[in-house]
Amino acid sequence: MIPFFAFPSELRKIIYTTNTVESLNMSLRKVLKPRAVFPSEEAVRKVMCLALQRVIAKWQRPFHWKAALNRFTLLWEDRIRMAVGA
Repeated sequence: MIPFFAFPSELRKIIYTTNTVESLNMSLRKVLKPRAVFPSEEAVRKVMCLALQRVIAKWQRPFHWKAALNRFTLLWEDRIRMAVGA
């Protein structure tokens, strides 16, 4: 927990993603739970893919994203550059 508080506040707001992850898990469970049995693994993948597309369409950029991205770039410029593909 101590290393978490070493980060600036704009990074802590972005790093702390428990609510986001739990929301994604709930959305996937909501789609998978009513279907107790799937004919194949491929059917599960398709249902999850469609559910993820629906969830991703509703996502919004975090409120403090620009400040956090600037700070991430200062701390880990090589990693950010690799992730962006530049």
